Amino acid sequence: MPGHTLPPPCTFLNVGQAFAGTQNVSNMQKDEAWKVNVRLQGVDMQSGYLCGSMEALNVPAAETPVVTFWEGEIVDNRNYSFYTGQWDATKETDVKHWSKFASFLELREEVQKDGGKSIDLVNHPYIFMRWKEKFFVNVGTDCGLTIAGFYYVCFSRSDGSVNGFYYDPNSRYAAYNYDLLNVVLGNVLCSPYQKLELKATNEGRAGHSFATYQFQ
Repeated sequence: MPGHTLPPPCTFLNVGQAFAGTQNVSNMQKDEAWKVNVRLQGVDMQSGYLCGSMEALNVPAAETPVVTFWEGEIVDNRNYSFYTGQWDATKETDVKHWSKFASFLELREEVQKDGGKSIDLVNHPYIFMRWKEKFFVNVGTDCGLTIAGFYYVCFSRSDGSVNGFYYDPNSRYAAYNYDLLNVVLGNVLCSPYQKLELKATNEGRAGHSFATYQFQ
């Protein structure tokens, strides 16, 4: 049945792969972007699981770069569907956030009809995922940020580029203002979207790497 077999291997979805880019931290009061690094720590296509670290380099409220550990769900119609079913995300929330990606728009009707179960995701040029930050690695919860929400992610098989939007159910505007942008790694409770834009890098393949963290 379409979409129910394993997707073909992707060279950009391997343990150790690094991504670098920015997090748009814009709202009605300010317009800025933070530098963000991501590294994959684990990938299991069979179970639709991946995990990694996310590092924000220039967070104004933090004295050092803020690193979080996250776990991800790959939308494959085997293990996970387009409907989240947790983290206070309704089906309406899911459709609104997935629809921020141009590559999803052609799939929206099928998703709204049956959850997208009939879509052939195996051969689709993009992989849709959710990334949920689980804990802070190098700072405490008093760093001024929150990880209450999660990212809707669209990943390009061809070039490894990543686009993501963050949903925070605790944002007081999340229920009715979908056009504001959020803050990376948890927000300042003023806007429901964080726009994440990353590109795959060769960092780590030529002798360079992020700092090593031990996750417990």
